[in-house]
Amino acid sequence: MTQQIISARDQRRAAPPGRVTRTRLPAQEGQSHATRPETRRNLARIRREDVLRVLGAAVAALAGAAWLVTQVLPWEGPVAYAATAYLLFMGFFVVLIGFDEHRETVRDRVWAVVIHSSAALLVAALAVVIVFTLLRGSEAFLRANFWSQDLALAGPLDPLTTGGMLHAAIGTLIMIAIALSISIPLGLLCAVFLAEFPSPFARIVRTVVEAMTALPSIICGLFIYATYILLFGFDKSGFAAALAVTIMILPIIIRSADVVLRLVPQTLKEASFATGASHWRTIWHVVIPTSKSGLMTAIVLGTARGIGETSPVLLTAGYTTFTNWNPFSGPMVSLPLATFTLVRSPEASQIARGFGAAAVLMVIVFLLFLLARVIGGKGAGELSRGGLARARAASKRDAERFAERKDRGAEPAGTLVLERSEQ
Repeated sequence: MTQQIISARDQRRAAPPGRVTRTRLPAQEGQSHATRPETRRNLARIRREDVLRVLGAAVAALAGAAWLVTQVLPWEGPVAYAATAYLLFMGFFVVLIGFDEHRETVRDRVWAVVIHSSAALLVAALAVVIVFTLLRGSEAFLRANFWSQDLALAGPLDPLTTGGMLHAAIGTLIMIAIALSISIPLGLLCAVFLAEFPSPFARIVRTVVEAMTALPSIICGLFIYATYILLFGFDKSGFAAALAVTIMILPIIIRSADVVLRLVPQTLKEASFATGASHWRTIWHVVIPTSKSGLMTAIVLGTARGIGETSPVLLTAGYTTFTNWNPFSGPMVSLPLATFTLVRSPEASQIARGFGAAAVLMVIVFLLFLLARVIGGKGAGELSRGGLARARAASKRDAERFAERKDRGAEPAGTLVLERSEQ
């Protein structure tokens, strides 16, 4: 064995320049030198063969499903056809890949198809819901009066040219604004406490928060109804509904923000502590700016949960067809509650108004999401153009201050003492 290694080393040294010699290890018992080396293949690259396999399996699956559903299987309908075609597609796809590929490649391609098809199914379901709502409500919300009037002068038998959802949109914005003004400071402070000050009490609070994330929305409405309305004697109002919504979205913001804050690298905190910064200054200037994008995502999740609830508003805010700008007096309606009330009517105009209210709710949620993305900015370490300009201006000011301090340090000591005495 030693002689073989020495001879291979001598051959490599004696090889002419520019020629690469390959060292062969001695073959083991039962192993042949004629074994072809395995070639590396990039599984992420899409080849022409992969596209042809997908198309062939899809065509065969569609044809086979059509024959099975119409001639063999006992069930019919589009759902049965889609399920049968998907199963046949997976079977044909595995067979086609298995002719030329290894087991690892087959497994990789099958899981890629499953993941992509699941994502496509979710996107298709979301598109169906949005398109169906917009089509059913387009007859109402495409009219100008729908955005500028309420239902105070519109009855169930009146046409869509009279009345709108202005009162419900105003009520929704007022309720969610009050709920966010209460839940955002409390939620972020509680998340900072859970992430930065671990203790046995913090573990108890985290357990309670995790349990409250699964709290039914009707329980929040009943709690506010039993305490704020029955116990303290206040009337149903938009503020009462906002309190119920606050109880719902507060644990979501706390839990999501806690996870985001704990993802901040410990090295950033240690670097801040090394400069002499206190714990609170590190949290304010390092931890929160680093996780700003994730914190905005937590707020968006809480807002999306609270803005679409119906049962807490139904118990605490009441229902009205008038526009109410005062959240502390009188009933106030929201878009989900207006949708729930209007679609139960047998009149076609009321049903159209209900779907129009749902469309308006989707528009408001989309606009709030865009606003949160703009405020949240980019992720940690990624600066926008304005942020980069501000960072450069701050660096320039620091450089000028350091240069001025250096120049003053080069002056005679008596001059500095004289200047200080004059000041």
